[in-house]
Amino acid sequence: MGTTKIFVNLPVKDLNRSVAFFTRLGFKFNSQFTDDNATCLIVSDDIYVMLLVEEFFKTFTKKEIADATKCTEAIICLSADSREEVDEMVNKAIAAGATTPNEKQQQEFMYGHGFQDLDGHLWELVYMAPGAINQG
Repeated sequence: MGTTKIFVNLPVKDLNRSVAFFTRLGFKFNSQFTDDNATCLIVSDDIYVMLLVEEFFKTFTKKEIADATKCTEAIICLSADSREEVDEMVNKAIAAGATTPNEKQQQEFMYGHGFQDLDGHLWELVYMAPGAINQG
């Protein structure tokens, strides 16, 4: 099996507002997958977040869309290279209008913090000390 890519799909109320928010956090977008209904936020070479206008998102499911401001449908967790990188991203998110529903978390080998984006989706950032993860 080759390198697996992940595409997380999130419903958003206002695509332009979401693009402006994530641009302020330093993310870029793939214009090939961007139109009035959706955009492709680039997290890394193998991780992408598709931000889909709610009406378009509904074409992919028969289920109700969760209101992420009232319930949690998922927590998107991204790794960071340092504690400072965690804090920097959370600070950028707050400056762009996000909230922080939880306090910073410091454990023996791990440091994390997160934010709730403009549509209520939860994003966590975590730094783990090198060598802390046992690969099997």
